[in-house]
Amino acid sequence: MNASNARPYLGIGEVLASLRADFPDVSVSKIRFLESAGLIAPARSPSGYRKFAVADLERLRYILTAQRDHYLPLRVIRERLVPAAADPAAGERPADRLADSPGPGGRAATLTRRELLEAAGIDEEQLAELEDFGLVRRTGRQYSQDALEIARTVSALAAYGVQARHLRAVRAAAERETSLIEQVIAPTLRQRNAAARESAGAAARQIAALSLRLHRALIEAALAEAGLPGSGLPDVGQPGAGQPGAGQPGAGQPGAGQPGAGQPGAGQPATAGPARDASGADIGGRRPAAAGG
Repeated sequence: MNASNARPYLGIGEVLASLRADFPDVSVSKIRFLESAGLIAPARSPSGYRKFAVADLERLRYILTAQRDHYLPLRVIRERLVPAAADPAAGERPADRLADSPGPGGRAATLTRRELLEAAGIDEEQLAELEDFGLVRRTGRQYSQDALEIARTVSALAAYGVQARHLRAVRAAAERETSLIEQVIAPTLRQRNAAARESAGAAARQIAALSLRLHRALIEAALAEAGLPGSGLPDVGQPGAGQPGAGQPGAGQPGAGQPGAGQPGAGQPATAGPARDASGADIGGRRPAAAGG
């Protein structure tokens, strides 16, 4: 009781009121989603109401700032959360240790349709389009964190006139590369033991990283051959919900959660170029500078 008196708890409405000056889009469902993802763990009253301590409020501020200003995905925020948001006055709280563990049941947190729409900053029509073109898939009624990152990135591309229908070639290229990786690791997987699966998983991700490096180098070379100004592609984090950075080409914030050296991020293009259809043809009538995929 003494600790409670020294550090008064806030209700969820009071938390929203405190945060909305800096984060106008924050909502009850957003806070509940962050709780389900294991990033916050407010106490509960005997009647089941959430009780937020000062440390919980600062933790929320850190998470929301990392998403808005640095476009960091939740898995990266989770890795940074303990050193960045620990309460020095009270020491590490049991809730802080949740940042080192996956979601409930040891699995990555999933999202409902409503949570995905809110977190990605898109509407029902846009999500339906993403599903129609195979960019976002769900398992039952749940969506993965990858679906959230895809939705946010496509939403950011829309600021440049790139629509989901223009990205079918990108999806097809990703599927072809995945098929190649599966062929390479197939002999290891045939051993059917835990060590072999772990080795195959590590090899698959390393091959994917090298493939992304090659893809980036090919695009950079094609842009240079097209005579477009600038050097190198920007390394930026995941776009924030509803904040694609329209009108700010190349001004993306770097994200520490980006892949290793040579791997491209989902950054804004250096120059807002013309959108193209699935075959790579310029929607405005010009020919593309280089073939994608």
